[in-house]
Amino acid sequence: MRSIKVLIVDDSLVFRELLVQNLSRDPAITVVATAKDPYEARDAIVRYKPDVMTLDVELPRMNGIEFLRKLMPQYPLPVVVISALSDRVFDAMNAGAVDFVGKPAITNRQQLEEFIRNELLVKIKIASTAKIGNIKKKIHGQDYNGPQVFKNNLLVAIGASTGGTEAIFEVVKGFGPDIPGVVIVQHMPPGFTGMYAKRLNDQCRVRVKEAQTGDRVMPGHVLIAPGGDQHMRVVKVNGAYQVECRSGPRVNGHCPSVDVLFESVAKSAKKDAVGIILTGMGGDGAKGLLAMRNAGAKTIGQDESTCVVYGMPKVAYDIGAVEQQVKLPDIAARTYMILNKM
Repeated sequence: MRSIKVLIVDDSLVFRELLVQNLSRDPAITVVATAKDPYEARDAIVRYKPDVMTLDVELPRMNGIEFLRKLMPQYPLPVVVISALSDRVFDAMNAGAVDFVGKPAITNRQQLEEFIRNELLVKIKIASTAKIGNIKKKIHGQDYNGPQVFKNNLLVAIGASTGGTEAIFEVVKGFGPDIPGVVIVQHMPPGFTGMYAKRLNDQCRVRVKEAQTGDRVMPGHVLIAPGGDQHMRVVKVNGAYQVECRSGPRVNGHCPSVDVLFESVAKSAKKDAVGIILTGMGGDGAKGLLAMRNAGAKTIGQDESTCVVYGMPKVAYDIGAVEQQVKLPDIAARTYMILNKM
């Protein structure tokens, strides 16, 4: 099996060397070059034709986001961004990056090496399977035609992973303030979910926030599970939905887990829910979506042609959890059609 050719772009010589040493220990990885700025990176891309590039956001001579915007139309390749805790990472995702990791604010060499091996290495391998054509092109969904009136106690649950930040945005921007309450799990490092929620809140017609235990699931509101060590569940209290965010072990390698959310929705909402599984690697959410469908909920899976990584939706489809496969630009409108018939 051919190894994955990786280009490392970071202005810190120490960090570059640390990445080279640790990534090169994996036989599936070959670090073909390093670069300290976008100009060196461009030359390395032309010369070595890497399969994946890791990219720091803060770089000399040109920042990583501007570099991505210039690079992707000419040399589309999977990019994993390494970013300090900043909402600029979402600008990088919008510019075409496949995924990101939070740059650790630790100086302990052992912890840094564990971060590289346990987090960054996994993201690189996933990125190498991504379909960049789906990142490059801008997708324009159908416009919101509301307002509409739905019956009480409906809710929408969404799960996503790799490529999901942009996919979720495409769906949520198609929702209006009439949409039943929405709950979302997007695999994301701790600290970033609050910034992501604020970004969606500023750009969409619905109110979006990072979830906290006790938050009500209400029409026109979107709750995003906090990244870190808490799972989010939907419970019914006095006839109304609310969320619980509790610490717990990883499920399918993730916390929060889409399966945990979907299974709670299956239990609390039964037939009064729509479940949507979007782009992502692995199988998190598939069993939970099947539980939702078995409980009478309607279920949607993003189709292969519009996924960055057709992993989670494929597993869900293969086990019979997906009732309808839908292209990303059409998911919001299809959700409205389903809700109108419930």
